Amino acid sequence: MSKTKESASPRAWQRMLSGRRLNLLDPSPLDIEITDIALGLSRVTRWNGQTNGTEPYSVAEHSLLVERLFTENSSEKHSKWRLAALLHDAPEYVIGDMISPFKAVIGDEYRSVEQRLQEAIHLRVGLPSVLPNSITKLIKKSDRLAAYLEATQLAGFSEAEARRFFGNFRKIPKIKIKPCTADTARNKFLDKFNKIFK
Repeated sequence: MSKTKESASPRAWQRMLSGRRLNLLDPSPLDIEITDIALGLSRVTRWNGQTNGTEPYSVAEHSLLVERLFTENSSEKHSKWRLAALLHDAPEYVIGDMISPFKAVIGDEYRSVEQRLQEAIHLRVGLPSVLPNSITKLIKKSDRLAAYLEATQLAGFSEAEARRFFGNFRKIPKIKIKPCTADTARNKFLDKFNKIFK
C-alpha cells in the first residue's frame, strides 16, 4: 500500500487562529497576519520563563521595549525603521524563542527558517526583505540593551554578568520592567503596530 505524497512528507505548516496556514519552510507574505503575530508573541516567554514576578515576560513585551529603545536612542525616527524594530523577533510567533546558547548549538538550520519567516513578514508590512546594515546594527544594539535590562531586572543576572554577555553600555536608561498579562501584552503590541503602521 503506497502512501500519498502529502502523508509521506512531514507537515511543515502551522495553522493560525486567523485561519491562515503558514508554511514554515516556504512562508508566503499573504499567510501572515499581524493579529497572529501579536497573539503568538504575547504567549511566548523570554528567558524560557525563568524570570521574576507573577506574570511571565513575553516576547511581545520585549519587542515593545526594543522599539522604544531604538526610537529613543537613534537618529533614525522613520516609521518604517521603528516598525522593523518592533518586528525584529516576529518569527518567534510561530517558531518560539530559543535562548542564544541553544541557537548556537542548532546553528544554520534554525537561522535559515527564521530568516525566511522574517523576510516574508517584512514583505507583508511593506519593509524591505533585507534591512540596510546600518538599521540592522541599530536594532541589534537596542536588542542587546533590552536584554541587559531584562537580565538584571528579571532573569537574575548580576550587572557584571549582563555587561559581559550583552554589552558594556555607557548609559543605562532608567526603565522599570513590569511584566503584564498576555492579553495586555498583545493589545499593547497591536496598539503600537497600528500607531506606527500607517
